[in-house]
Amino acid sequence: MDTADVTAALLRDHGRTYADEAGITLRDKPAPLYQLLVLTVLCSIRIKAEIATAAARELFAAGLRTPRAMADSGWQDRVDALGRAHYVRYDESTATALGDGAALLLDRYAGDLRKLHARADGDLGRLRELLQEVPRIGPVGADIFCREAQAVWPDLRPFFDERACATAAELGLPHTPDGLAKLVPAADSARLAAALVRVRLSKRVADTRRAA
Repeated sequence: MDTADVTAALLRDHGRTYADEAGITLRDKPAPLYQLLVLTVLCSIRIKAEIATAAARELFAAGLRTPRAMADSGWQDRVDALGRAHYVRYDESTATALGDGAALLLDRYAGDLRKLHARADGDLGRLRELLQEVPRIGPVGADIFCREAQAVWPDLRPFFDERACATAAELGLPHTPDGLAKLVPAADSARLAAALVRVRLSKRVADTRRAA
């Protein structure tokens, strides 16, 4: 397989970021960064990604797009929004986590994740630690956030987590972050990372090989 062909197939067939799927126009601004954090919280349990992104859209449609709006919302309103997306079993605990997380962001960062970013001062390990102080976000969640946020925080690039690198290896691609970064323009790193994770989650490695 030709590396360029495999990369092109990945971007063409699977290169939509999860933020885009959730309806987030990601920018280095407080509201869209918070919306990405909400999506990260929703993805940080064993639930299908399409359900998590649908739940994010329901929360945003209900007006819960900022930490203040989330903190001021009723717990039952959050549960109901999650329920409309069939985000079941975890709806009540997630509604609590979203409220607590919004309160934490307002208290520590005035609701602006750019201040969390600045506190990390370019240290990726520290950034991941700070993200994991948000309720429900663990190491995997921190990876999810960084994988998507590299689209607007260039200092995170190239960010390809273990799942993305493992899929790249199966596809015969370079399987280190630096190696993968050489395959696409820097601005497409988030798309390539998302594509690799999507292929892994859907178990469509063989299909991607054939598409290339």
